[in-house]
Amino acid sequence: MPDICILSAEEARAAIPGLAQVLADCVAGGASVGFMQPYGPDDAEPYWRDVADAVATGGNLLLVAKLEGRIVGTVQVGAAQMPNQPHRGDLKKLLVHRSARGRGLARLLMEAAEREAARRGKTLLVLDTATGSDAEAIYPRLGWQRVGVIPDYALWPEGGFCDTTLFYKRLA
Repeated sequence: MPDICILSAEEARAAIPGLAQVLADCVAGGASVGFMQPYGPDDAEPYWRDVADAVATGGNLLLVAKLEGRIVGTVQVGAAQMPNQPHRGDLKKLLVHRSARGRGLARLLMEAAEREAARRGKTLLVLDTATGSDAEAIYPRLGWQRVGVIPDYALWPEGGFCDTTLFYKRLA
């Protein structure tokens, strides 16, 4: 059974090697999550240090999924918003290591992130994901509403433009 936990800043810093493995694996697998190939765990560590710093300031919530003590998935909620958007959060970087897919970890991570965001006063979450990606198919099944597509929004990790699809979800 997977363990889903919310990490403190100290826990996030300690988890950087495992988080870097997950991110590097997802980029190697073609996930358009902001980074270009080749991209290894050493490349990912500075990103995760920045995330840990954002956790320390309250700007991010960081959740991980563990199987047998090993980090195999993660998701973030960007909680710090402009003064006129205290009710909104940005869902970021839903990542599941390819070796752990097909076990419902994305769903468990999303449900936990939504619960915690709601507990912290968020009533609306938004996200963007690469159009046509495996990830895009997950969100409607979890109750997210598709808003539309922005063409040529980013690049695939191996190069070439990809569109992005925007989603939102109201939290109870």
